[in-house]
Amino acid sequence: MTNLYLIGNWKQHGSRAAIQAFSKQWSFNANPALRIAIAPPFPYLQALVEALPGCELAAQDCSVHAQGAYTGEVSADMLADLDCQFVLVGHSERRQYHYETDELIAEKLAAAQSAGVTPVLCVGEQLSAREAGEQEDVVRAQLRSALAKSQPNLLIAYEPVWAIGTGLTATPDQANEMHAMIKQEVESLLGASQATPILYGGSVNAENADALFACPHVDGALVGGASLEAASFMAIAQSASNNLSH
Repeated sequence: MTNLYLIGNWKQHGSRAAIQAFSKQWSFNANPALRIAIAPPFPYLQALVEALPGCELAAQDCSVHAQGAYTGEVSADMLADLDCQFVLVGHSERRQYHYETDELIAEKLAAAQSAGVTPVLCVGEQLSAREAGEQEDVVRAQLRSALAKSQPNLLIAYEPVWAIGTGLTATPDQANEMHAMIKQEVESLLGASQATPILYGGSVNAENADALFACPHVDGALVGGASLEAASFMAIAQSASNNLSH
């Protein structure tokens, strides 16, 4: 993999004051092969790009519709108009709290790609599936549904749902195993020549980042809570940068 990717998902956190505080603390000269982006809530996309000009911009969701009478929706074309490079699609919290189906997620994926915004497709299993040994079946089904009509320009984030905001983290071996399976599945769906980056997302922090980035099939991270503070996010970025130099 040529690049590593680090995307901070701020979820429903943030303010103008928080962005200014973050920007004052942020001081990181990234390896050119490390792409760093932050996904703030929609109202702060412009404020973030103005405060952190060296950081790429990501959004947390997009609509399947290009335009129209869809109150509250934000289209992928609008994100592209803001020079948004990435958009999260199918995050587990969208699946759980907004009842997003695999079919809807596939449509959002296509909408993002059509607008020229790189989608970050999120997949992952619940704890019950992991305990039953069905984690690969669950993730495989999510991939097959989402990528049935997809183009190859995307990232994938493996986020074991049982490790999001719980303090639990998949072991490096568990993450690496799942990422290897995902790569194999993506190659079969999109073509053997595709090298789709697979990010790990699930309570990534400064303490476990080194071990995760050292895994051969881990191409980056989708970071939640630890991306809200510049110091902790920089520590993770440093781990990624160190891995690139090895």
